[in-house]
Amino acid sequence: MLSRFGKKMAACALALCVAAGGALAAEVIKIKIAYGNNVGEPNDKAVREWGRLMKEKSGGRVEFQYFPSSQLGSQKDVTEQLTIGSNVITISDGGFLMDYVPAFGVTYLPYIYDNQEQLFRLVDSDLFKDLSTQLEAKGLYIVHSKWIYGVRNMLATKPATRPEELKGLKIRVPNIRLSNEMMNAMGATATPMPLAEAYPALMQGVINGAENPIPVLYGGKMFEGAKFLLLTQHQVNLSSWIAGTSFIKKLPPDIVQLLKETGEEAGRFLDKENEIADKEAIKKMEAAGVKVVEVDRAAFKAAMKDFPARFAKEFPPEVMSKVYAIIGQK
Repeated sequence: MLSRFGKKMAACALALCVAAGGALAAEVIKIKIAYGNNVGEPNDKAVREWGRLMKEKSGGRVEFQYFPSSQLGSQKDVTEQLTIGSNVITISDGGFLMDYVPAFGVTYLPYIYDNQEQLFRLVDSDLFKDLSTQLEAKGLYIVHSKWIYGVRNMLATKPATRPEELKGLKIRVPNIRLSNEMMNAMGATATPMPLAEAYPALMQGVINGAENPIPVLYGGKMFEGAKFLLLTQHQVNLSSWIAGTSFIKKLPPDIVQLLKETGEEAGRFLDKENEIADKEAIKKMEAAGVKVVEVDRAAFKAAMKDFPARFAKEFPPEVMSKVYAIIGQK
């Protein structure tokens, strides 16, 4: 039997264990959020809204640390960090995720989706769930995907209304095979580089333009070197926020569920921000001397109708048939 002194020591030890357990339970989970957008752009505002919602709804258990403007490195560098279990969540899309699961690129195809509702139907489909499961096996976990980065358009140094008028223009694209081939098929010359390098390249004449959602083009000051905004609307850009599978497995299940729910809520916030920012950016660019050019979108769409066939290995006919059935086309 324990002496009176021994009992006191045991009681103290138990109290210390309880206190330590309480401290561990109250420990804040810090997650780094990495993305290429600049502070103040719609995507940046929506990410911070996501963090606010997450902190509020988790009762302060989760805290986001923001790394805009590619502060943690290129998309490829950050994705590699995810695969080794870093506490990072980053923005991605189907064009980039093709490197891991080739068929994921169907979410990034140009002139296929006319609106976000079609893309969200795809996200809710069994096809997307299957692709996500394949990606998870590669060490990457889809946190949520109902996030429209924006509708991608083009700034260029000369006007163009049809695909053939883009000939000779070197247009910056992400370093993604699908983006490269897309821009070449549209009539221009694809020039891949990180988004942060596009502005100096444009000002030095290395490229003749860039493509991205309008607020991103404005936020990157691309209009200072390219005075024609071509409303090509070539992609409704669905984005996915991804984390490392191993990192997600370490998180409490309720926190993972909250990340999904608050992420989708922040995505709806982003929709409103994009709508406001599109109009404001156009006005500001026009005031800076930019001319808005309405293109013959039907001509571009016709020129790109066979584009998926270039990726027959990645997007076989049976996959494309499922996509068209899900979104209600063909």
